[in-house]
Amino acid sequence: MRNIYRVGILIGMLGTLTLTAQNQPEREAWLRDAGFGMFIHWSVDAQLGTVISHSLVGASEDYTRRYFEELPKTFDPQDADPDRWARLAKLAGMKYMVLTAKHHSGFCLWHTETTDFSIEHTPYQRDFVAEYVKACRKYGLAVGLYFSPEDFHYLHQQGELIKRGEKGDRPAAANERYIAFVKAQMKELLTQYGPIDVLFFDGKKNFLIDALKPYCWSLKPDVLITRGEIETPEQHLLGVASDRVWEACMTMGTQWQFKPTNESYKPASQVIQLLAETRAQGGALLLNIGPDGLGELPFEQERNLTELAAWYFINHEAIDGVEPWPVTHEGDIWYTKARDEDVVYAILGGQEEWPRGERREFLLHAVAPTEKTKISVLGQSDKWVEYMPEVDATSRFRKAEKGIEVSVVRAQRIYNNHRWPNPVVIKLEHVRPAFIPPAIRTLPVAADGHLQGELLSLGDEKSVQAGFQYRLKPKGLNDITKHTDWKELPAGEFSKTGAFSLSIPDWSPGRYQIRAFVKHDYISIEGAVEELLIP
Repeated sequence: MRNIYRVGILIGMLGTLTLTAQNQPEREAWLRDAGFGMFIHWSVDAQLGTVISHSLVGASEDYTRRYFEELPKTFDPQDADPDRWARLAKLAGMKYMVLTAKHHSGFCLWHTETTDFSIEHTPYQRDFVAEYVKACRKYGLAVGLYFSPEDFHYLHQQGELIKRGEKGDRPAAANERYIAFVKAQMKELLTQYGPIDVLFFDGKKNFLIDALKPYCWSLKPDVLITRGEIETPEQHLLGVASDRVWEACMTMGTQWQFKPTNESYKPASQVIQLLAETRAQGGALLLNIGPDGLGELPFEQERNLTELAAWYFINHEAIDGVEPWPVTHEGDIWYTKARDEDVVYAILGGQEEWPRGERREFLLHAVAPTEKTKISVLGQSDKWVEYMPEVDATSRFRKAEKGIEVSVVRAQRIYNNHRWPNPVVIKLEHVRPAFIPPAIRTLPVAADGHLQGELLSLGDEKSVQAGFQYRLKPKGLNDITKHTDWKELPAGEFSKTGAFSLSIPDWSPGRYQIRAFVKHDYISIEGAVEELLIP
């Protein structure tokens, strides 16, 4: 094959962001094991069903005045039931919750001495943060609070334009007053409700976040700060396994806050697949709900959580306290490993039409058996299929030339129609990696118009094929369900590690997602995703 790739040596260090980590290591380890949480976007503008807070940016003075003065007068969410939300989270396997105590608008869901723009000055009156914290603790869930240091109401009161991307170009004295204001709010949140386990600081990194992080740790040294301190990809996954803790933030639909119409929800089966992928890559998934203006949870979101609960009830072992396997996935099959046990889980995605009682075989290239190997299907006894005494439900395996062949029956009756559209999980005890995988990294697109990757390791191969995959990102959609399938550019053959590049093809204008990949036998291993805009 003609090698069309330009091979080179990386010069200098890559532009990675170095953070001074001050989260306690045991708290980050807790998040890595916890792995699944509930995000709650809810504020005074849930009454309108608009995007939370952002409608204030660029708004007229009339709109802004009515937002700050009129909306609180009608906010009376008597149907809000944090106990119910926490109960659903517990059933779905979530270990923590994160509530928008204050979003960018500045509306506070607690009783505060810092502003009148709060739930205390609405018909509802009660301190909702207090009720939320009580519900979390009742169900043994860690208490998390989202807090936006950006505050549009504060800016408006100071006579400043409401805008995003503030670079700190106010007079120093104004900045100091702003910092004192948000510190006073954080002191209330961290001292009035008992232990707060998680803080999520939204907004672009600026002088406010820089001031808040050390201040919060001084008040609560064991509080875990996620956004602002660790990677928190939004509406997408990290894309690769990482030895650093990370948290993906994901909506069920296309909007964070309640959207009354024109909404498109992910099916529960896709949410489950996202959870499996996140855990296989060593991350935590923070899945969002958006109650309406009365506090009621949309039907579709509650039903998705209920189906998640059924899947988690069966397959909790594959999600709780796991770490990545050397190969995160083979196509739609995703792997997790029990952190303290010699157990690997193969989460079988892409098997939507699998009738109860049917046997299927899978060749797993990433796993090899040992003399002690045992396999089973989570949730099943391997001894009986209801009303099908003639079916042998036993799980079987045999050593393959490259990996392990497993043969399993979907035996458990979950739905009355005897079908179950969600991933079945195979438990593999006492297995070993079948090979040492190569490693690849996607680099940002070069200024000279080349796609860039770096082959980090050949694994146990003398040479490998590596290249790039791409897909077009749909216009105006922040929803991974709408992406097209990945397409592959011609690969090159490589016998050495190092950087490689490829001229950008003659693509039509649009925003593209790019990732480098490397092949080992039948398995493709991908790097993280980079974006490319072609005007």
